Amino acid sequence: MFSERFGSQVLQIIIFVVLARILAPEAFGLIGMLAVFITLSQSLTDSGFGQALIQKKDADELDYSSVFYINIVFSIAIYLLLFLAAPQIANFFNEPILIDLVRILGLRFVFAAFSMVQITKLVKELRFKELLIARLPSTILGGVAGISAAYMGLGVWSLIIQQLTNEFAYSLQIWIQSKWIPSWSFNFRRVKSLFSFGSKLMLEGVINSVYKNFYEIMIGRNFAASEVGFYTQANKLKQLPISNISNALSKVTFPILSGIQHDDERLKGAYKKIIRQIFLIIAPLMAGGIVLAEPAFRVVLTDTWLPAVPYFQWLCISGLFYPANAYNINILKVKGRSDLVLYLGLAKKGVAVIGILILVQYSVLALVVFKAIHSLFAYILNSYVSGRFINYGILEQIKDIWKIILAALTSSLTTYWLLNYLEIGDLWVILFGILFGLFIYGVVIYKIEHSILVYSRKTLLYFKK
Repeated sequence: MFSERFGSQVLQIIIFVVLARILAPEAFGLIGMLAVFITLSQSLTDSGFGQALIQKKDADELDYSSVFYINIVFSIAIYLLLFLAAPQIANFFNEPILIDLVRILGLRFVFAAFSMVQITKLVKELRFKELLIARLPSTILGGVAGISAAYMGLGVWSLIIQQLTNEFAYSLQIWIQSKWIPSWSFNFRRVKSLFSFGSKLMLEGVINSVYKNFYEIMIGRNFAASEVGFYTQANKLKQLPISNISNALSKVTFPILSGIQHDDERLKGAYKKIIRQIFLIIAPLMAGGIVLAEPAFRVVLTDTWLPAVPYFQWLCISGLFYPANAYNINILKVKGRSDLVLYLGLAKKGVAVIGILILVQYSVLALVVFKAIHSLFAYILNSYVSGRFINYGILEQIKDIWKIILAALTSSLTTYWLLNYLEIGDLWVILFGILFGLFIYGVVIYKIEHSILVYSRKTLLYFKK
C-alpha cells in the first residue's frame, strides 16, 4: 500500500517538476481553482458507500453490484450539474477559460466511478499488490501524455490531458486486476442500509472537500492565478510524504481495525504503535523540509517558484498534525460513529471558514499561518473525542510522541545553525543538510527514545521475513 501511494506520488512529483519548468504558475493556479468542484463531485459520487462496504462485515455480491450501479447513476447526474454550472464557476473567478476546463476535467470523476467498487473490494480483501500494479503504469502514462502536450504548447490543457489519461488508465487497470464484474442485480434496500452509514461520511466528505479547497477558492477569488499556483503546489509537495504514509496505513488498518472494533484494549495498543511509527518518519521530514525549502525550490523548480517557499514552510508545520488527526478520526469510523465524524467536521470547518474569511483580506501568508494554528486546534478536538472510546486521550498521546518531536526539532535547529556557516552551492547544502540532519536525529532518538527503534527494527524484520 505504501509502495502504491508513495510510488505514485514520487512519479507525480517528477512529472510536476518537468511540467513546472515548461508551464507558468498561472496554469497550475487555474487547475487549483477547479480542485474543489472536482473533489466535491467525487465525494457526492462515492456517497460514502466505499467505506460502508468495508465496515460491513458480511457484504456480499448483491451489495457490491447495487453500489456499483447507483454510483454510475450518481456520477452521470453530478457531471451534468457540473457541466451546467461551468459558466457560473468561471464568473466567480473571473476566468472565462474555466468554462471549457471544468466541463472536460469533470469527466475525471465519471471515469473514477466505474472503478470505485472494485477498489473497495481490493482494499477490503487486503489485495494491495493489485492496486500497486494498476496505479504506477497509469501514473506514468498520464505523465507522458501531459508532458508531451506541454512540449506541444498546449499550456493548461496539458494538465487536463495528464489527469484524464491517468484516471482512465487507472480505472481500466483496476478492472483487469480485480477480476470482479458486477452481476445484473440491484437491491434498493441494501443501498439504503449502506447509505445510512455512508451518508454521514459522504456529508462529512463533502464538507471536507469544500474546506480543503476553500483556501484555493478564496485565494483565486481575491488574488492572481499565480498565487493559487504557488499555494497549491507548495501544499502538494508538503503532502507527498504525509498523505502517502498516513493514507497508506489508514487504508490498510481500517479494515483490520474494523475486525477488532469491539476490543478497546487491542484498538488502543494498535493505535499507539501506529501513531508512534508515523511520527518517527513524519516529524524529521517536516522539520527538514522547513530548513531546506529555499535551496530545494531553487534547484528543483527554479527561481520562478521561490514565492512558494514561505507557504511550504508553514504548511509543513500544519502537516505535522495531519497523521494524528487522520487516525483519531479513523477510530471513530472503526467504532461506527460516523455521526461524530460529521459533527467534528462541522465544528472544525466552521472555525476555519471564519478565520479564512477574516484573514483573506490581508495576504496569502496570513491564511497559511492560520492553517498551521488550526491544525493544532483540530488535533486537540479530535483526540479528545476519539480518546473517550479507547481511553487514549490527548495527554497520553502527547506523552507517546513528544520525544520524537523534540528529536526532530533538535536535528533541524542544529542543521540550520550549521548550514549558515557553510558557503557552498544549493545542491551541496541539500545533500549535506539531509545527511547531517538524519544523523543528529538518529543519535537523539537513540538516546531518548530507544524503545521505538527496537520496535521499528522488529517491524522491518517481520516485513522482510
